[in-house]
Amino acid sequence: MGYSMYIVHSTFDVPEQKAEEVINIYRNRSRLVDDAEGFQDFLLLQNEKKPGEITVQLTFDTKEHYLEWVRSQQFKDIHDMEKKYPDQELAAIIPAVKQYKVVAT
Repeated sequence: MGYSMYIVHSTFDVPEQKAEEVINIYRNRSRLVDDAEGFQDFLLLQNEKKPGEITVQLTFDTKEHYLEWVRSQQFKDIHDMEKKYPDQELAAIIPAVKQYKVVAT
């Protein structure tokens, strides 16, 4: 297999009236992850049938690259910033995280 990818979904539910606010936060994201070793792609997904369901999709070359990112100071800094959101309802949301290895393309 010459192609490797590791994909992580962090999915969270927000009140529908706050979905656009959350989307705008991500549109203006820090982009720190973009410089992480093995990083390939960032996508923000909104469920068409449930607009308050938002998923962050990160793609890395390997699981090891993803784990290096999670252990990094930049990762810690981003998540510390999230805890300081003015909207404490949004700051308190814990995403459901799912991790996938790509097995065919």
